[in-house]
Order: sequence, then structure tokens, then C-alpha cells
Amino acid sequence: MKRVGVLFGMEDTFPGALVAKVNELNAGVIAENVQVGVTTMAEPTKYDLIIDRISQDVPYYRSYLKNAVLGGAIVVNNPFWWSADDKFFNYALMSKLGVAIPKTVLVPSHQHPPSTTSTSFRNMIFPIDWKAAFNYVGFPAFFKPHSGGGWKNVYKIHNEKDFFHYYHQTGDLVMTLQENIEFEDYFRCYCIGGESVHIMRYDPKQPHENRYVKNAPPIEPKLYERMVKDCLTICKALGYDINTIEFAVCDGIPYAIDFLNPAPDADYHSVGPENFTWIVNAVAEFAVKKVLSSEKAAAEYRWASFLNGQSADVEKSSPKRSVKASRK
Repeated sequence: MKRVGVLFGMEDTFPGALVAKVNELNAGVIAENVQVGVTTMAEPTKYDLIIDRISQDVPYYRSYLKNAVLGGAIVVNNPFWWSADDKFFNYALMSKLGVAIPKTVLVPSHQHPPSTTSTSFRNMIFPIDWKAAFNYVGFPAFFKPHSGGGWKNVYKIHNEKDFFHYYHQTGDLVMTLQENIEFEDYFRCYCIGGESVHIMRYDPKQPHENRYVKNAPPIEPKLYERMVKDCLTICKALGYDINTIEFAVCDGIPYAIDFLNPAPDADYHSVGPENFTWIVNAVAEFAVKKVLSSEKAAAEYRWASFLNGQSADVEKSSPKRSVKASRK
């Protein structure tokens, strides 16, 4: 019998519901919470598949999961790629694949990282040509870390004075400066297994607990189809089997604002009962299907084929799958 483990942290609602749903499917798969002690190198794990919800915050877990992959376990999401990924690379890659991306530049850290000095930056051009960056991106703009989540250290800036005010507060964080999209609509989308997409109307201007819009009007079909397509393009290219993608819609174009969320919010009290039921069912069905298949952990990263400087057809580079989409 195959065994699925769920590795989690402070979450209270999603992990237990996911374990219960997998077991309820009665498909020859047992699900349980992962139990971890001291990890011995190259030690096999009892889990055939592990769903990771916490290793981004606990380095010990990330190393444990890499060891589990070495022992033959499938880990969702891939801990090797997740460790290497960052949002700026995501933006650059997706701009090559036809996804609408706001103009974005990478900004050197304000302070030297630990154990470095000015001598470590002899390859950097000083003074930095801030004017060129500001002219390319424009104002207003968003200033945010090149990696990370939870809306931490994210600032909306309106001019150069704002930029330098917040830049001086960022310490040794590497930041991105990104074009502001004056959106008329905003969506957050779950994408599971590269084939199931659930689109939710979302309002980032509201308090966190009120951001998922209730009783939302229907989505215009052309926009809906474009968001589904872009969700699949993003997640298939990056190889994420669980992710959320956020789109800011301006003049009918969905701009992908954020799509490095491999442990997305799935709390009942946050996303609401309808979205919670969808994500629990989708991840449970995906986990059962994946662990019962003959699929093994990926031998190479899917994005590697896109690093030759040319645009790529994601559909040709990925197995053909039926797409299951739902809208909120």
C-alpha cells in the first residue's frame, strides 16, 4: 500500500482535511502526518509521496526532503528547484513564454550581505544608474523582495523620494522594482498537478481575511480562458504541482504579478468553505493519482529547456493532459 505524508507547520485546517480526504478516497493509499526525527544520510523514507507545506520556513525540513528524494520519494513541490527558484527569474522566464509580465528590474541590496565588504562588489558598476531603472519601470511602482512571500517588505512607491526612503529600510534584501498595474480586476488561481485550475476573484486592497470575494460576478470567457492557459504555462514550465498565480487585469490583459507560491494559503477561515473544499479535493485526488502512477521524481528540471535564449512551446514540452478548470 502506498503512503502519502503531509509535512506542515502552523496550519490547522488544511493538513488534517487533506489527510482525511486521501484516506476517504479508499484508493489503496494511506495518508498521515509526516513524523521526522534525526535524519541519516541516504536513509530511505517510509513515504512514497510527501506534500511539503513548511520547508520554506524550516531549513531542516528542506534538507530532509532532499534526502527523501534521494531515497526514492516523490516530494511535492520539488525541494531542489524550490530552493533555487526566485521571483525575478520567474518573471524573466515567463516573459519569454508569452505571459504578460509587468516591467521589472533587479535591484542590488542596500547593505552588504553578511561576511562581505565593498571589495566583494568590485564587479558592480557604481554609481548605480537609478534613472535608467526608474525610466524603464515608471512610477508608481512596487518595490518587493526578489524572493519570499506573505506580502512582507512590499512597498508601493510614487516617486524617487519614496524609493530611496524604503530602499534604506531593506537591509541586505535583494529587491525588485516592478511596474504598477492599475487593475480593474484581480484574481488568485490555484493550479494543481498541471491540469486543474480554480480561479478566484481576489481583492488585495482588503484586509487579509476579506480578500477572497464572495458572490463574485461571472468572468468574461476570453479572460477566463487566457488565465487558465497562463496558469498552465507557468506551472508546467516551472514544474510546480501545487501553486497559486495572481493576475492583475488591465484593459482586458491579465498580468501575472505573483506566481512563486508553492505552499499557497489553503486555510478554511481565509479562503472560505467553497475554495477550501476545492483545494482539499484537488490536492487529494492529485496525490493519489501521482503516487499510484509509475512516475518518479523528475530527472531534470522542466525549465532547463527554456534557457537557450529562445521562446518555447510549453504544450510541446509537456505531456498532453486534460484541463479541469473551475471559476469563482
